[in-house]
Amino acid sequence: MTSPSYCVVGGGISGLTAAYRLRAAVGDGAAITLFEPGDRLGGILRTERVGGQTMDLGAEAFILRRPEMPALLAELGLSGRQLVSTGARPLIYSRQKLHPLPTATVVGIPSSAASVAGLVDEATVARIEAEPGRPFSWRAGSDPATADLVAERFGEQVVARSVDPLLSGVYAGSAATIGLRAAAPGVAAALDRGATSLTDAVRRALPPATGAPVFGALDGGYQVLLDALVERARPHRVRAAVQRLEPAGPGWSLLDSTGARWHADAVILAIPAPRLARLVADVAPSSAAAAGRIASASSVVVALAVPGDTPFPQCSGVLVATGETLRGKAITLSSRKWGARGDTQLLRLSFGRCGDGVAETASDDELLGWALSDLVDVFGLAVEPVDARVQRWIEAMPQYGPGHAELVAEIRAGLPPTLAVAGSYLDGIGVPACVGAAGRAVEALDTEVAR
Repeated sequence: MTSPSYCVVGGGISGLTAAYRLRAAVGDGAAITLFEPGDRLGGILRTERVGGQTMDLGAEAFILRRPEMPALLAELGLSGRQLVSTGARPLIYSRQKLHPLPTATVVGIPSSAASVAGLVDEATVARIEAEPGRPFSWRAGSDPATADLVAERFGEQVVARSVDPLLSGVYAGSAATIGLRAAAPGVAAALDRGATSLTDAVRRALPPATGAPVFGALDGGYQVLLDALVERARPHRVRAAVQRLEPAGPGWSLLDSTGARWHADAVILAIPAPRLARLVADVAPSSAAAAGRIASASSVVVALAVPGDTPFPQCSGVLVATGETLRGKAITLSSRKWGARGDTQLLRLSFGRCGDGVAETASDDELLGWALSDLVDVFGLAVEPVDARVQRWIEAMPQYGPGHAELVAEIRAGLPPTLAVAGSYLDGIGVPACVGAAGRAVEALDTEVAR
């Protein structure tokens, strides 16, 4: 009997996790071919040396309360490399001033007026206080844009000064481009269960205040995880893109960009939604149509190493409210967030929101100049970088618009049995969600190939 063969298209965290899960499921006898045309693996995970220290220039942290990453690190023997944040909290830059990040919120949606007092005006505070007594109607299962619901119930200032800063940092989007079920699933679930107001729903959805660290990272950066996944998966890597996918008996024929053909009993497509839409247009037209309706944003990170005695405040960084004159959308004081090492401090400034074109059009020199100017405006500090890196992420940030879960269900439902998908556009943009989606793809294929 011929050993089964699998192809994984895409060498980001989703594809590498899928290859690792496949190897664990099917054993050493199966052939696993991984297609990635780039000069490196990892997708939006990229670890570089900045100022002599390792630094992640893409995703830099994961949420500890989700189980996927701690479980994966334990499997790979990497639990000892896990870092936790220092507990320093970010600030919000609004009306040219720094404000504490509101507490008792869900992605910036307040559970009380006290949560955002000082960040919004008195009229907005009064509106939030009165919200539970105002008539409220909610249709179970609905998924409005986060901005529409929050602005209607709490006012535009809450959107611009509290919700947008958080969603912009995560999605390179805004409360207007992200649906409530993606931004705050717990709030949407509470409304479905009969919460009588938005205030009530947020209070029900608040995570328990345990005092435990919220974010984790890896000592040595995400490259440590990528290397371990490759070592365990042992795929045959092909440095080419897959250009065509065709049925071939019970399996699949793949044509790559060098003209070579490959056969697989089953395939996992771990590529962005726009590429998926093009690749499966003939074999899964309904999936392609759904994937084509998922928008993507671009962003860019400017990573800096500055002298170790630079007097930054004791915070993990700054999120920028909508409408400010700053060029950037967020500043992460990495050495404050994860602990100082060496003789320099590391920080990241993020630029680019959905539709603004900054990541595609601004030059490296412009971005570096904007970064230094923003540091003066926010902290009053004129810094002299010891080292700098600019990393662009073009169309790498899916926008989870209203009704996104329905699009994902259409994508998965329209696929032939031995074809599965993984990626950040499916169940969440964070690394834990990508790890979870990759595992789900492998489980689906394992069942089908076993038949």
